[in-house]
Amino acid sequence: MKAEISILWDKAETMINGFIALLPNLILSLIVFIVFVYVGSAIKRLVKRLTRHYRYARNLGMVLGRLAQGTTILVGLFISLSIVIPSLKAGDLVQLLGISGVAIGFAFRDILQNFLAGILILLTEPFQIDDQIVFKGFEGTVENIQTRATTIKTYDGRRIVIPNSELFTNSVTVNTAFENRRLEYDIGIGYGDDIEWTKRLMMEALHSVDVVLKDPAPDVLVMELADSAVNIRVRWWINPPRWSDALDSRDKVISAIKQKLYVENGIDLPYPTTQILFHDQTEETDGDRSRQREGWPAGKNKNKVPQPRSISDSLKKLMEMQNGNSKEDPHRE
Repeated sequence: MKAEISILWDKAETMINGFIALLPNLILSLIVFIVFVYVGSAIKRLVKRLTRHYRYARNLGMVLGRLAQGTTILVGLFISLSIVIPSLKAGDLVQLLGISGVAIGFAFRDILQNFLAGILILLTEPFQIDDQIVFKGFEGTVENIQTRATTIKTYDGRRIVIPNSELFTNSVTVNTAFENRRLEYDIGIGYGDDIEWTKRLMMEALHSVDVVLKDPAPDVLVMELADSAVNIRVRWWINPPRWSDALDSRDKVISAIKQKLYVENGIDLPYPTTQILFHDQTEETDGDRSRQREGWPAGKNKNKVPQPRSISDSLKKLMEMQNGNSKEDPHRE
C-alpha cells in the first residue's frame, strides 16, 4: 500500500514539476495569442474604416475585416501552440488543419457554399444595397447582403431571406440596374374605329403625362387582332426606375388614355363578348347527326339560318324537362 502511494506521489510530483517548467511557455503563448487577437481586431476596424465612406463597400469591408481577423487569430493560435509544444512542427499543424478542413467542409457544405457565394456577390456586385430585384416569386428592395444570405424588403412590408447560393446560381432581375425603365400596357379598341387616329390620340395622352420621358420617346404599336378588339400597345420610359414611380406613371398613363379616347373622342373600348349556340336536343333527335346539328334546326329547314333564342326560354325548357323527369318513378334505377 505504501509502495502504491509512493508511486502516485512520484507521478504527481513529476506532473507538478513539468507544469512549473512549462508555466513560462504557457504564459508566453497566452500573451502571444492575446496580442494576435488584439491585432486581428485592429485589422478588422481598419478595414471597416477604409470602406465606410463607400456606400456599397460596407458589407464587403465587414466581410474582409472578419476574414482578416480570423486569419490573424489562427496564425496566433499556431504560434502559441508551437511555444507550448516545441516538438510540434508547422507541417503537422498544416496537416491537421487540412484534415480538419475536409471534415468541416463536409459537415457544413451548405454554409460554406452560401459564404463563398456571398463573397462573390459582394465582389462582382450584380446588384447592390437599395436595388429593387425580382427573384423567382419574390420582389422587393435589397436591405442587406450578408455572408450567408441576402435580405430583401417586399413592397407590402415583409422581409425575405434568400440564401446567397440561390441568388448566385439563378437568374435575378434587377429593376433599378439602369437609369431609365420602360413600361408598357395593351389597350383594345373597337374594329370600327380608325387605328391611325387612335394612335395619334394615344401619343397625345402620353405626352400630356409629366412623368413620361421625352427621350427616349414613347411609342404606340398595333399588336393583335383579338377576338373582341384591336389591341394596341403603348410603351413609355420613366426615371427613376423604382417600383413606386412605375406604379404612379402607370396610373397616370392609363387614366390619360382612357380620358382621351373614350370620354373626349368616343373611341370604343370593348370588353370581351361570348356567343352561345344552343342545341335542339331531344330524346328523338339526340345523337342523330342527320336530323340534329349544333346551331342549325333539324329536318326540312336544316339549311335555314338559325334564329337566336333568349337564355330565359332555354332555361324554361330545361326546367320543364327537369320537372318531367321528377314526376317519373322515383324507384327507377
